[in-house]
Amino acid sequence: MKVHEYQAKEILARFGVAIPRGRVITRAEEARGAAEEYGGKVVVKAQVHAGGRGKAGGVKLAKSPEEAVEAASQILGMTLVSKQTGPEGRLVRKALVEEALDIDREFYLGVVLDRSVGLPVMMASRFGGMEIEEVAAEHPDAILKEHFDPVTGMAAFQCRKLGFALGLQGETFKQFTRFVAALARAYNDTDASLAEINPLLITAKGDVLALDAKMNFDDNALSRHPDIAAMRDLDEEDPFEVEASRYDLNYIKLDGSIGCMVNGAGLAMATMDIIKLHGGSPANFLDVGGGASQERVEQAFRILLSDPAVKGVLINIFGGIVRCDMLAAGVVAAAKKVGLAIPLVVRLEGTNVEEGKRILAESGLALESADTMADAAAKVVAAAQ
Repeated sequence: MKVHEYQAKEILARFGVAIPRGRVITRAEEARGAAEEYGGKVVVKAQVHAGGRGKAGGVKLAKSPEEAVEAASQILGMTLVSKQTGPEGRLVRKALVEEALDIDREFYLGVVLDRSVGLPVMMASRFGGMEIEEVAAEHPDAILKEHFDPVTGMAAFQCRKLGFALGLQGETFKQFTRFVAALARAYNDTDASLAEINPLLITAKGDVLALDAKMNFDDNALSRHPDIAAMRDLDEEDPFEVEASRYDLNYIKLDGSIGCMVNGAGLAMATMDIIKLHGGSPANFLDVGGGASQERVEQAFRILLSDPAVKGVLINIFGGIVRCDMLAAGVVAAAKKVGLAIPLVVRLEGTNVEEGKRILAESGLALESADTMADAAAKVVAAAQ
């Protein structure tokens, strides 16, 4: 689960991460009071679940309360389009008004899980404000890394090591080491999958603050953090993904035209690959899971068919825990309720496969059967075109 910048800062502040003063607004006129409170000069930032807001016109500096209101009026209600939003963009419903600070230096600081060693890693770089992927590609030696034990957290010597490597001194150095330790605690204690400060700001006075913040959380751990789960903003999520989550379906919307319904993440990935191999493009990742009920199968198929971008559907099931006959019954029920008006190709193997094929054959639905993945992919791509 993702949260907005202002929400990430609220969470980080609980753990001692220093943040600028700020206020969330939903109406442009509310920016006036915030600007007056923070000395007149503020920054107005669009709050959407995407990066690249500055380049897209979603971050504006205002030098007076009047300019703050003007900036907020331009940002609130805009459709912000960046590399991360895609061409459709995101509607801006909220903005964050923050005090403007004198910038001396900008760094990068972030925590993610390094799956190669099974430990969280704290990353730091002098190249603040840049995407970390760009830094890795253009300046790989500029990324400093410190793996740490999630139980004990970042050791003091590790925090100092990063501070020395970034050339920090005096009170700024001390603030930085405290900041790093606090960020590590926040990452661990909230079951985050990402905690990123970009840029990490060093002010002209030498203070260390999170100028921007991004946090993602492990969905499977949200039951332990009801306060964070309550921060979920459904307006920022794809409506098909929101609907799928209500039935515990693993669904991710993509930009292709071939709808996929598969059981098992590995088989789902292979199915998307073979669709691409045969010249098509998957419209989604959809794993109905190993223990899916007939109702979940019905709902999964209904969600697939409700996507107007889908021009054909491929069902690829290996019946193990999920029996082929149960899945076939779910597909038939859903297709009859929704109304199947696009090509459907089904490939079944495994438990009760013959019964599953019989149910589909006697359903009266216009569908094609396939014996292999390659055959299925070729048929659905040709039919969708």
